[in-house]
Amino acid sequence: MSQPTLRAPKGTFDLLPPQGEAVLAVREAMAQQVRLAGYAYIETPAFEHTSLFVRGVGSSTDVVTKEMYSFHSKGGDDLTLRPEGTASVMRAVLEAGLVNGPLPLKLWYSGSFYRYERPQAGRYRHFSQVGAEAIGSDDPALDAELIVTGIDIYRSLGLSRVRLLLNSLGDESDRPAYRAALVEFLDTLDLDEATRERARINPLRVLDDKRAEVQAQLAKAPLMPQFLSAANREHYDTVRALLTDAGVEWDESPRLVRGLDYYTRTAFEFVHDGLGAQSAIGGGGRYDGLATSLGGPSVPAVGWALGVDRTLLAMRAEGVAPLESGAVDVFAVPIGEAAARVAFGLVVALRRAGVRADLAVDGRGIKGAMKAADRSGASLALVIGDRDLEQHEVQLKTMSTGDQVSVPLEHVVDDVLAALQRATPGRKAQ
Repeated sequence: MSQPTLRAPKGTFDLLPPQGEAVLAVREAMAQQVRLAGYAYIETPAFEHTSLFVRGVGSSTDVVTKEMYSFHSKGGDDLTLRPEGTASVMRAVLEAGLVNGPLPLKLWYSGSFYRYERPQAGRYRHFSQVGAEAIGSDDPALDAELIVTGIDIYRSLGLSRVRLLLNSLGDESDRPAYRAALVEFLDTLDLDEATRERARINPLRVLDDKRAEVQAQLAKAPLMPQFLSAANREHYDTVRALLTDAGVEWDESPRLVRGLDYYTRTAFEFVHDGLGAQSAIGGGGRYDGLATSLGGPSVPAVGWALGVDRTLLAMRAEGVAPLESGAVDVFAVPIGEAAARVAFGLVVALRRAGVRADLAVDGRGIKGAMKAADRSGASLALVIGDRDLEQHEVQLKTMSTGDQVSVPLEHVVDDVLAALQRATPGRKAQ
């Protein structure tokens, strides 16, 4: 009896070369920008106690009610694959007592997250994000800093059609009045029972409903900016002033609420007009009440998460050239067993000097080895045969032109570095 064909689960995918290298390059570009802003790396488990997300993300959200991958462990623990990163980061910070030390904490993370969604282009059940969180201060400069960092990330990747949507959601000082006005308005609408139940739990969730028939009824809904307290208005005005100073433009989006319950005050989303209805490629906001909802002290915080997969889709939509792949700089072509051993040593030396280097294996002949060199994308080849070994030298070949020069074995590393420097001025070792 034949075995069934093994496939990746529905809604997931494998990252294969060169796509895997492109994803890694996007992550690294994002990481570079957050490091420039002083953020340090944090990593949390891929699964947490389910209660963390119910309490942190919100029991009325689609994430909790429909999309979480939850299971019971052999020990009887109720666990969930993480659907987002912020709740886990806050849990780790509270558990370690980091809020008792110097603040603010500026942290960033990168990893895979899991939601049971309807698979579609750029929207999968397993997806990759890079996130950044500033914990322990309500200074609007941190809101602006994270937004500017996000914009600079997209610019560094060559994207020019990213728009910033901006709103303020208020807090416990002004949201009750808005909630009452919104509930009164929603009671006049023709909504299905499930939506009415959501409105009873958290009426702001209804504003996030993507169905056209619901959005059409919300045209005259009251808006949060009309209810902002003086303090929250000042906070929002300062964020916008700092963005203006940094040369960042935005669109006011008074219906923007984001999809998670922990957001307060500043809320924002990065969207790209080349991705159709699923236009969001990242977003975030302030979440000053998250720590207390998890049983901790009152700790203000702000953060964002950027979708790596969706950022790559945006790059394709703009025709942005692919990021530098994992192609090597130098490929060694040994002819014969003696040459293979020398080539191995040269490749090791080049790698230790910061040069990406590879070599032909399996005793390939010159023709097969040169084909492998072509496929590698290397700009230089080191060709080593018996005659070269007798003369204690190798042939350094420029792949694009076919030009070839003899190089003494003891000078190979220096000559390769010099050749790469000439080809790409300003090049640094990897």
